[in-house]
Formats: sequence, C-alpha cells, structure tokens
Amino acid sequence: MLKQERIEWMEHNMKECPINHTFKLVGKKFTMLIIRNMIHRDHRRFNQLLEIEDINAKVLSARLKEMEEDGLIERKIYPDKPVRIEYIITEKGRALAPILDQLSAFSMRYCAKDIFKDGKARKPEEVYKYDYTTKKGI
Repeated sequence: MLKQERIEWMEHNMKECPINHTFKLVGKKFTMLIIRNMIHRDHRRFNQLLEIEDINAKVLSARLKEMEEDGLIERKIYPDKPVRIEYIITEKGRALAPILDQLSAFSMRYCAKDIFKDGKARKPEEVYKYDYTTKKGI
C-alpha cells in the first residue's frame, strides 16, 4: 500500500494515473489481441488480423486506426499492384509484450479450467516452449 506522502506527491505531480492511461490505449476490445497476433504470430496484414477470434472488419479497421494514432503501430503502404498495406508494431507497441505474457500466465494459473481442455494449470513455458525471461526456446 502506498504511503500518504507518496499519494500526495502523485496527486500534485501527475496529470493522470498511469494505469488508467494505459487502459485508455489498450483497454478497448480486441486491441490487446491485435497486439498479441502482431507480436506472437507476426501478423501484419489486415486479412491475417481478421483471424482474431470474434473480430469483424469494421471493428478491426477502427482499432488499427486508433492504434496508429496512439503510436502502437505504423501503417506501411507498398506501391505494388495491387497496393499492399502492412501494419508494423512500433517499439511502444512491442513494449506491451511483457504485459501480454503476464496476462497469459495469470489465466493459465488461475483460470485453467476455462483455458485448458483438461483444466490443469500450466506455466507459459510449458505451453509456448519459450522462456520469456531469457527470450529463448526451450
């Protein structure tokens, strides 16, 4: 728990709660799933991102525009015929990877009955065969 003097300092020196601000950037439905697919599946094209569970083209288009405005992704247009558009995750967007990993670990541990067919809790390394702390396959 924060000490009163810390709370007072924060109220005097901060314009907004950083947690609230982050939720404004990524809290809309599908935003974190778009980031997930861009980071973990290297999805860059609109049609690839349409594979996200329960998303539709209208919502995807709106989220991509918002994410671009917020600096989480960049839109790159290639002058091929037909024109090709790719969405590239920025450093700012990629910085959310550890948050994705923690969300995943939380669900695997505390919501295993909803996540896994056998209902048994697992660690992310067991599922992904990848150690996110060392960034190496296991």
